[in-house]
Amino acid sequence: MRRPLRHNNKHDLFNDLPDDVVVFILSKLSSTASSPSDFINILSTCKRLNQLGIHRLVLSKAGPKVFAVKPKNWSDCAHRFLKRCVNAGNVDACYTLGMIRFYCLQNRGSGLSLLAKAAMRMHAPALYSLAVIQFNGSGGSKRDKDLRAGVALSARASFLGHIDALRELGHCLQDGYGVRQDVAEGRRLLVQANVREVAYVLRAVARADSGCPLLSDYGYNVAVPEVQPANWFLREWFESGRGGLGDGLRLCAHIGCGRPETRPHEFRRCSVCGKVNYCSRGCQALDWKLRHKMECSPAELWVGENDGGAVVGGGHGGADIENDVVAQNAAV
Repeated sequence: MRRPLRHNNKHDLFNDLPDDVVVFILSKLSSTASSPSDFINILSTCKRLNQLGIHRLVLSKAGPKVFAVKPKNWSDCAHRFLKRCVNAGNVDACYTLGMIRFYCLQNRGSGLSLLAKAAMRMHAPALYSLAVIQFNGSGGSKRDKDLRAGVALSARASFLGHIDALRELGHCLQDGYGVRQDVAEGRRLLVQANVREVAYVLRAVARADSGCPLLSDYGYNVAVPEVQPANWFLREWFESGRGGLGDGLRLCAHIGCGRPETRPHEFRRCSVCGKVNYCSRGCQALDWKLRHKMECSPAELWVGENDGGAVVGGGHGGADIENDVVAQNAAV
């Protein structure tokens, strides 16, 4: 039986709130927290919040920004917290921990299992990440590439609204890469990806109440898209030296990606300059508009430097991206 209320100045009404009400409030807070520290500060307020903050419902509702831990703060405690969220059924935790295990901790089997678990629950970034792994044969040899599986995963992710997956699917159809070639349909999907990207930027601008930085494809400055916390973790993990890249291994050149090669010459190189590498067409297209378009210049014969390395050519180079953009704008 609950104790009767005592009407005095020292009485704390918070203690009389039922646990289920507090758990509901905490689940709302965890889903909207803007950083891990926001959620941790709530848990450290008092003993009761600390106990209820790790309730299964609260952890299952935690948003992706709660898992945006920095590599310098990575520890066994952070790993256990992510595993606890995974066990609570949090799909964003499955994706984040899967990416960290696959690329950073080099636990390929466990990482793939977590990514697949998130993908089965229709998590678009997880579907696209699996597509990139299939396209590149990441974690295995060149023979492990499965282009058809990559196309199928990209199609599922694009259906869920993933812009990079839609762009990847458009290029695959246009080039006949892993699927029967259909240039017209590929172009249509590329135009649709650009339209969705513009709409995304306009919504972001409306929320920020600032100017109108449309994509460079349409004659304006490009806005840097929001990056998944897992991708920031990957890039900072390797660039800070916390995780070492093997000899001859490189990071994807797109600043918002962070994926490393798992074997030499896994990623494709720009067919014009040969100085940058990309894990996917989505990353190449974004980096071309953000940065590489201003830096790319023809280089000397560089193919012989890395015999066997894939070249971003045959519809995969910077110049080809430029031509694609012109055709897409004409279509619009």
